[in-house]
Parts: sequence; structure tokens; C-alpha cells
Amino acid sequence: MKNRTFISLVSLSLITACSSNTPEFRNVSVHDPSVIKVAETYYVFGSHLASAKSKDLMSWTRLSSGVDDGNVLIPNVTEELSETLSWAQSDTLWAPDVIQLSDGKFYMYYDACRGDSPLSAMGIAVSDKIEGPYKDKGIILRSGMAGTGDDGEIYDAAVKPNVVDPDVFFDKGGKLWMVYGSYSGGIFILGLDPRTGFPLPDQGYGKKLLGGNHARIEGPYMLYSPETGYYYLFLSYGGLDANGGYNIRVARSKNPDGPFEDSEGKAMIDAQGTPGKLFDDPAYSPYGMKLMGSFQFMNTEDDPEASGTGYVSPGHNSAYYDDKSGQYYLIFHTRFPDRGEEHEVRVHQMFMNKEGWPVVAPHRYSGDKIGKYTAKEISGGYAFINHGKDITADIAGSEPIELTVDGKITGAVAGTWKLAGDHSAELTIDGVMYSGVFLREWSEAAGSQVMTFTAASAEGVSLWGSQE
Repeated sequence: MKNRTFISLVSLSLITACSSNTPEFRNVSVHDPSVIKVAETYYVFGSHLASAKSKDLMSWTRLSSGVDDGNVLIPNVTEELSETLSWAQSDTLWAPDVIQLSDGKFYMYYDACRGDSPLSAMGIAVSDKIEGPYKDKGIILRSGMAGTGDDGEIYDAAVKPNVVDPDVFFDKGGKLWMVYGSYSGGIFILGLDPRTGFPLPDQGYGKKLLGGNHARIEGPYMLYSPETGYYYLFLSYGGLDANGGYNIRVARSKNPDGPFEDSEGKAMIDAQGTPGKLFDDPAYSPYGMKLMGSFQFMNTEDDPEASGTGYVSPGHNSAYYDDKSGQYYLIFHTRFPDRGEEHEVRVHQMFMNKEGWPVVAPHRYSGDKIGKYTAKEISGGYAFINHGKDITADIAGSEPIELTVDGKITGAVAGTWKLAGDHSAELTIDGVMYSGVFLREWSEAAGSQVMTFTAASAEGVSLWGSQE
């Protein structure tokens, strides 16, 4: 992996509702948020033993933070996880994941890493209640050792995984899996015993899905879509800090253990670094559909006093599908323009385009549901974002375009657009077709509902537009 200098900023900010039509957001800092829904409440668990909950994915309440004795999740954490912290030569914990198994108990997959090396340990702690306390059941994987690794072979950081960033999930047939890994040797998947949560025997580190040679790819998260029949593997590329170029990508497969492909049909197993060269971003940046990177909706000439909105280094996401409403959500942490290393949780809606690839709404979720729109409603001026395909610390600034009522796109880019059905979007720019949706949603900067679009190309580039 890399040097992870996490900023344990847990500031809460409240955006107070000004009217009954204005959504209320209560923001919280949980780095690397992994989501689980219990009854009618969403929980996120993240690095540094931080956690929070929400009923609506908008107003969050912090539950815990800090790897210190007294943390409600693991009250005697320094003693309880002393073996893990000692092995990893660390005083903190990284991105965990929590899942409920058939015995009704909650299993927390925790991990710790030294940071400047893949010296890491991963274990399981169990609780009768989602909010804890959790009791340690022991270490399940180790990495970074000098000598023989957990697979019985000599540990080589270029090809063996760093045992961090777990995501545990059931496939559509009820089999339990864990996808994990980061930097070092890549992203791997292991089969787990659904009764105990521990790895099934004789797998070593499991099966490699992608990465290796110290490619900056981490934070895997799996989501199955009954709508498309695919397993979607979300990943974060780049570095997590404000200058790291963190961005969220996705690949898919019909099987939970792959093989995975991106939107161009490229095999993700080939997404890896260059042997002998650390963090060779250009080698793997062409792989994976890029959903979101750093961006900013810029102030407009018509309203120069309007505040711009945007994210810096959004990433390490989880995702959730609501089988009752059919809605998809992307949950992640992000930094912000001109705010340094401060970070907060954000939730955006996702939609499947006609090719079966997720596209992400431009603005944070505020209870909106997609509707039926007309060409007249959609036409008008937009702030336009092109997320590109590279791994970069540069912030993509918006440019003005117009979608004319007769189907033309003018302004900073030129092309055509079409509304298909109730809300499906088809945009053609410079001969490239982008497929997605139109959506009316709340804009914090505008303080009102605005029309937006989100669309992606077969080349894996995502576009956003927000009506000005």
C-alpha cells in the first residue's frame, strides 16, 4: 500500500432545513465508510474504529472514533487487538467491514497495517449487537513478513496481497466471500465459511482478481445487481490524500470470483503496475470505468458570487442496493476544494445505464427519486464535468454548455442529445456516445432542485451536467 496519513477529523456540520422542501444534512467524518443496513437504520464503519448511523442517508450521527480504550465498538481495544497492532507495528486500525451471518451475530473484519510497508494483519471480532461491543475471535490473515507467508510461499510484496480493506458478502447463491487487498500484490478474493466467517481451508491468500507490482488500486467493494445479473467490483485508484488523485472505478463479472472486465471489455487481471517500478499510474489508469474523480462546479458568469461545489479525492466507497425501491447508493468519503485534509461521508444515487453500467448522480442524495421528464424540462444551460480516465490530482472544473430543445449540445463541447423513454439519456460528443440518465435533484449550491444528467461511454469516461 502506501503511507496512509489519515486525518482523524471528526467535525460534524449541520445544514439546517430552511423550509419543509429543503433537505437536512448532518455531516460526519468516517474514513473508508463500509455500509450495512440493520432494520431501518444504515450504519457505516470506517478506519480508526469510527462509525456512524443514519435513517435516511442524509443526516448522520457519529457513534465512535479513535483506537483508544473506551471506544464503544471494542472498549478494551488496545488489549483486545494487541496481537494485531503489534504485528502491524501500528497504533490504529484501517478500513473494516461488518456483516451479519445466519447466527444473527455481527462479524467485524478489522485490519491494521504499518503503512510504509504491507506488514498487516486482519482478524474478526463478533458482537450480538450492531453497535457493539465486539469481541475478538482472532487473526485470519497476515502479510508483509520476511519469509513464508500465509500461503506457504515466500512473501513477495509485488505479487502477494497486503491483507487490508476487506469486504465480505454473500453471492446470489448464498456462498460467503471476502474481497480484499491493496497496492502490493493486488486485489484478491477468498471463500469463507458461512457458519464461522473464517476462511475455508487450503486457499492461502485466495484468488487474484487484478493489480500487482504496487499498482495504486485499493478499497475493493462488491455489489450484486439482480437487475443486470452482474457482480460489480468497485475500486479506488490513486492516493487518498488531497493531492493523491483518488478516484472511484468499477468493473463487472457474472461470477463473484471473476474474471472481471471493464466497459471496454479489457481483462482487469491485466490492470497492474510495471515490474520494478513503484506506483506506475499510466500502466493501469486505462483499466476500469471511472465513475468519479476530483471535480468542482465553478461559479457562473451570471452569478459570480455563487459558491462552487465539488470534491477532492473521493474514494474508498461501499455501495447499497435497496431491493424494495430498486435504488442504488454509492457511499464514500471525500475531501473538498480549499479544505485541506478534512473529509466527510457522502452518499450519491447510482443508476444502471442501458449497457448495464452504473452511473452516479452529480449531487449528493437528498431523498430524490428519478421521474418522467420532457425535452423542454431538460433543455437549458448546464455546468458540464468530464471526469476523464486518468489518475490525477487536478480538479476537473465545470464548463458551460447548452442542451437545446431540438437536441443539440453547444458551448464548451458540441454534439447531440436525446431523451429515451422517461429519463434515459443519450449524449454524443465528438463522435463518442455516452449513456445514462436525466435526474432532477437537489443542488446545495443553488439551494433548489435542478435538472442533471450523468452518463458514461464504452471507453469508461463519465460525464456530469447540472443545470445552471
